[in-house]
Amino acid sequence: MGGLSMSLPAAIPRPETGAPDTGNAFGWIVTVYNNEHNTYDEVIHILIVATGCSPEEAEIETWEIDHLGKSVVHHGQMDECEGVAAVIAQIGIDVRVSQE
Repeated sequence: MGGLSMSLPAAIPRPETGAPDTGNAFGWIVTVYNNEHNTYDEVIHILIVATGCSPEEAEIETWEIDHLGKSVVHHGQMDECEGVAAVIAQIGIDVRVSQE
């Protein structure tokens, strides 16, 4: 290819905002995993009770659990997430609390 010389552009530095980048302010998530025991209605109901989400959100999360094998159903502080997980686990669903 002839005498063309190409160089990569220099990296552009990220602007300073004055605040550290900490990601999600809460830092914890609740993940629910699929099983063959609970019905859609049971899972939708327990998600609404445990998280206070809308029926529409609970339906979407239940679909994800069934079709994708899991769904993150709540974000919050550790103690809040542990409380949500304890409520969900009451109906025998595998649920985990972890840091984001």
